[in-house]
Amino acid sequence: MPPTAHYFDLQVNGYAGVDFNSDDLTADGLHKACERLRADGVAQFLATIITDDLDAMSRRLAKLAKLRAADPLAAELIAGLHVEGPFISTEPGYVGAHPPAATRPADRDAAARLLESADGLVRLVTLAPECDADCRVTRWLVEQNVCVSAGHCNPSLEQLHRAIDAGLSMFTHLGNGCPLLMHRHDNIIQRVLSLSDRLWICFIADGVHVPFVALKNYLKVVGPERAIIVSDAVAAAGQGPGVYQLAGQQVVVDERLATWSADRSHLVGSACTMKQMVENLVKELHIPDQDIRKLAFSNPRLALRS
Repeated sequence: MPPTAHYFDLQVNGYAGVDFNSDDLTADGLHKACERLRADGVAQFLATIITDDLDAMSRRLAKLAKLRAADPLAAELIAGLHVEGPFISTEPGYVGAHPPAATRPADRDAAARLLESADGLVRLVTLAPECDADCRVTRWLVEQNVCVSAGHCNPSLEQLHRAIDAGLSMFTHLGNGCPLLMHRHDNIIQRVLSLSDRLWICFIADGVHVPFVALKNYLKVVGPERAIIVSDAVAAAGQGPGVYQLAGQQVVVDERLATWSADRSHLVGSACTMKQMVENLVKELHIPDQDIRKLAFSNPRLALRS
C-alpha cells in the first residue's frame, strides 16, 4: 500500500498517551491524539468507549461528542463512536478486559440512553448475541442505522444465525475476547469463520493478539472481501513499552508491545498502530497492495453502510 495511503480504524480506545475512556480527557488531549493518528496514516476512526456503568459510559460518550464538535481536526478524523459493551458476556475469557460487574443483558432503554448521550454519533455497537433476548436490541439498533457487531461472546451457531437475521453484520476482533482454553473444534472462532460469507470479520494484526500463522489461516478463509483490520489501540499506541491507563485499568506494555493487565492474566487493547499492522501484513503475510486497501480502507467504510 502506498506510504500516503490513509486508513479507517473502527476501534480506537486511545492513542499517543491519551485515553478516550478517561473522565479526565481534555480538548488538548483529544487534539494531540488526532494529530498523531493522522501522522500515522489514519484518515478516520471510531473513538471507542468500553464497558462501565451506564452513568460513566454516557458521560464519556457525551464528552467525546462535545470535544469533537469543538475541534475541526477531531470532527474530520472521528467518523463516529464505537460502543463496546456493556451488553457482553460475563464469562471469564469472553469478557476480556471489560469489568464483569458492569456487564448487563441488553435492553433497549439502556441502549437508547447511550445513543442519546453520544448525540447521534454512535456508528457501531459491539454486543453478545446471547445477551440480547430475541435479538430485540440488535434489531432496534439496526433501525437506528447503527452497525451491530458480535464480540466478547460465546453464542451458539443457532444464536448467531438469529442475530444475523435480525441485522447483526460484523464480528469484533475475532480470536480475542475468548478464553485461552476452549473446545478444540466447537468454539466461537470456528462458528464465526463458518459464517464469513454473512459477516464482516475484524482482526487485530499485531502478531500478539493473533499469531501471524493463525491470522494467515483466518484471512484465507474469510477472504479480502469480508475481512477488516482494526488496531484496538489504547493510550499506549505509538508510545512504546511502559505503563498506561484504559478506563482506570493499568496497562503494562512489554518489549513486544503486548498490552497486559497489571496481573498479566490477559491482554488489554493494543499498543500497535494501523501503520505498523499494515507493515505486518505486508512483511509477515505478503498481502498484496490491493487487498491491504480493502482490509484497512475500503471494507471498514462499506461495513458501516451495510
